[in-house]
Amino acid sequence: MDRTAILLGASGLEGGFCLRDLVDDPAYTRVMTFGRRQLPALTRAKVSQRIADLATLTADDFHGAQDVFCALGTTIRKAGSQAEFRRIDLELPLHLANEAVKAGAEQIVAVSSVGADPRSKNFYLRTKGELEQEMAKLPFKAIHILRPSLLLGKREEFRLGEAIGMTVAPALDLLTLGKLRRYHSVHAQLVGRAMVAAANQGTAGVHIYEYRQIVSLARWELAAQSRIA
Repeated sequence: MDRTAILLGASGLEGGFCLRDLVDDPAYTRVMTFGRRQLPALTRAKVSQRIADLATLTADDFHGAQDVFCALGTTIRKAGSQAEFRRIDLELPLHLANEAVKAGAEQIVAVSSVGADPRSKNFYLRTKGELEQEMAKLPFKAIHILRPSLLLGKREEFRLGEAIGMTVAPALDLLTLGKLRRYHSVHAQLVGRAMVAAANQGTAGVHIYEYRQIVSLARWELAAQSRIA
């Protein structure tokens, strides 16, 4: 069955890689993106871009899409305040997810964070946990939540914390054994690919993916595309 996907956050690190895999995946005949600016690299016929304020999108904008991919996110430093961070990382994704449900979307795939917990004392992790908790209540047929740890890859914007993290990641990854494996760094390309793979699983319900599952999904998607090619 031909499917239409809507990608929110295509200009970000994970979103950019997710977009590439959506374009390469023959299951999708149309990929729609919404954002504040045009992405010049998008030249494929199956991709349509719309410049829009995400906060103003309604169910009409999601009409005809079966799958929604959400890679929205910022940092508290860039947001400027905790209130603005919550608006971007919690309130906005929930608003968009609700409008997608109203439009009849069947499933959503969203990027969260390892350690997300609505009871956490850490503001960032608590916000991510609240997003997961509220999104899981929505009547999608399937909800897929990816929880990567430190993301590897080159962003357009410079993030000091991530830059430091990527420098020490090889050493820290040696310590992520057993239950700590979930904190292993992961390249954003694998996360983007795993997002598409999660949607292609065809499994109903709420699903949480951490490092091992993200890597497995990415490998599954790559193998599937290779078989088709």
